[in-house]
Amino acid sequence: MPYALELRGIVKRFPGVLANDQIDLAVEPGEIRALVGENGAGKTTLMRILYGLYQPDAGEIYIHSQKQTFHSPHDAIRAGLGMVHQHFMLFPSLTVSENVIYGAEPTRAGFVDRQTARQKVAEIARQYSLQVDPAAKVGRLPVGVRQRVEILKTLYRQAEILILDEPTAVLTPQERDGLFAILRGLAGQGKTIIFITHKLHEVMSLSDNATVLRDGRVTATLRTAATSPEEISRYMVGREVMLVVNKPPVQLGETVLAVENLAVEDETGRAVVRDVSFQVRAGEIVGIAGVAGNGQTELIEAITGLRPLAVGRIRLEKREVSQATVAGRRAAGQAYIPEDRSRVGLAVAASVADNLLMGFQKQPGLSRRGLLSLRGLAEHAVRLIKQYAIKVARPTEPAANLSGGNLQKVVIAREFAHHGRLLIAEQPTRGVDVGSIEFIHQHLLNYRSEGNAILLVSAELSEIMSLADRILVMFEGRIAGELAAAEASEAKLGLLMAGGEKIRNKN
Repeated sequence: MPYALELRGIVKRFPGVLANDQIDLAVEPGEIRALVGENGAGKTTLMRILYGLYQPDAGEIYIHSQKQTFHSPHDAIRAGLGMVHQHFMLFPSLTVSENVIYGAEPTRAGFVDRQTARQKVAEIARQYSLQVDPAAKVGRLPVGVRQRVEILKTLYRQAEILILDEPTAVLTPQERDGLFAILRGLAGQGKTIIFITHKLHEVMSLSDNATVLRDGRVTATLRTAATSPEEISRYMVGREVMLVVNKPPVQLGETVLAVENLAVEDETGRAVVRDVSFQVRAGEIVGIAGVAGNGQTELIEAITGLRPLAVGRIRLEKREVSQATVAGRRAAGQAYIPEDRSRVGLAVAASVADNLLMGFQKQPGLSRRGLLSLRGLAEHAVRLIKQYAIKVARPTEPAANLSGGNLQKVVIAREFAHHGRLLIAEQPTRGVDVGSIEFIHQHLLNYRSEGNAILLVSAELSEIMSLADRILVMFEGRIAGELAAAEASEAKLGLLMAGGEKIRNKN
């Protein structure tokens, strides 16, 4: 049987970087292939070449044994490829059918034939078991259903090969399982699936085979049924990786963060956080779980000083900080790893050294009489770059040149070096490879063991369950439940995340 997709000797260079180095990839029809690797390994570059967003410097692409040259995504779509991006490309104000047909509308007498469009979308949804109402407004749909709409868009354009980039990033466990059932059904009908993920349990659960990239090269293609997460991680990182977190017991201390009856409004005055109260004690990691869009982001913005409170109080140790500035809260002992590293955590146009300096510029050794010490700045940057294994040619290099994972390491290095009593870690391992996840998790646990308090927000339930001592679940702006980590399971947390029965275990 000819391959559905074959890449031969793909090479792609950027200034100073060999992103793809003689990559070969062959995927059979009906196969689910996982593409995994560290940050900067070349996964995204390879998929952008396949989808026509980049042109290779060398190599060939074959679709069903036919050589192809893609100058744009339109060429890739015409050849039978479809891509589901991590961040959905949908118009919330339009219906499902309007989103699906956008750019490829059926017409009658020069006008869009909406009735035919709805019928065709409904027919495709039935054919592939994608339960979606074609007339529903996308903005009112749960996130898991929106992802089905993205898949429908590719099938409407007759895609035979689907590329999915981190497809479960915003899904509950139940929605993830539903997506996997859909993908298995598509593969069973002959569709070829390539999915990029950093979650090894998803590789083991869904894929037939896994291709591993490291430093722009293929290090292994493994049959999933005959491999293990440990073997995959070895090929990804080049060493043994500790996949299970060893969380030692610690003695809880005094309350470091107290949030009382907090309410927060969005820009339109709508309440997005409602009557939220909790505490985080010294020596404790409190995790916050929930599907994106249920108030977690606004809650953290209020605690860090990035968003005003409508009602409520925030105390950091014994100090009232409800109206304090971001700088005032930082001076009171608050460190913060933000969810959006590019917009909030970094000045990407500035150098890596300048980003590592932020918040430290008035410290002795780094400045004198209001002037920065270039020597002190260089020593500070070099020390953190080495300590946190940040891959950068030189400290003066613009942060914008770094991969997503290395940008995250810059933020993490700076915030751990702050040594605040409270660390707010919002999606600390998002977009970070398995080796760096191990590194970050160990630093979080060390921070906890030193008697500090951590408020952890993560979309990764495995991360929440392995690191947190207590878990709070948010749904529609409220705390829907609280569980001790020892009593938590994906099923219980998923029920709460979807607005199920309230559970609260007081410690």
